[in-house]
Amino acid sequence: MADLEPGDDEIVDGELLDDLDVTAPAEEVSVETLVTDLERVTLARDEFRDAYQRAAADFDNFRKQTQRRLDEEIARSSGALVERLLPVLDACDGAVAHGATDVEPIAAALLAVLEKEGLVRVDPIGEVFDPTVADAVVHEPGGGGDHIVSDVMRAGYTWRGRVLRPAMVKVTD
Repeated sequence: MADLEPGDDEIVDGELLDDLDVTAPAEEVSVETLVTDLERVTLARDEFRDAYQRAAADFDNFRKQTQRRLDEEIARSSGALVERLLPVLDACDGAVAHGATDVEPIAAALLAVLEKEGLVRVDPIGEVFDPTVADAVVHEPGGGGDHIVSDVMRAGYTWRGRVLRPAMVKVTD
């Protein structure tokens, strides 16, 4: 190939070489050097990819943990609100027990709304006494055997599987 001056054009393999300094000496690079450089770049890429994947996993775990904490705080707060409403339900039950039928629709509506959100009324009459959901405040001797709930003095409630207030009951054995 002849030396080209700037501005000269030459066609090589069907392509136009324009303004190339073809007189510059080509650097001799060994295959070992290229392989070493490729391995170094590949290793750096793998390290960056691993660091990225760890950071992405850490962020995903943090996001899930934050959402779980938020959900727990919401459940705890709503449980506290429901717990403050239990005296209203007790007052309604007392009024109905004394013959005030006007209160029944209000009590039923309030209880229906709270039950949709996760409130469950604990009323264990006739069941074997369970100290995890009821407090025995009166004990009557009976024929012996299992302790059976004979009367509920105050209803108990659970909120989303957690006991808000145990029932006050009379137990007979």
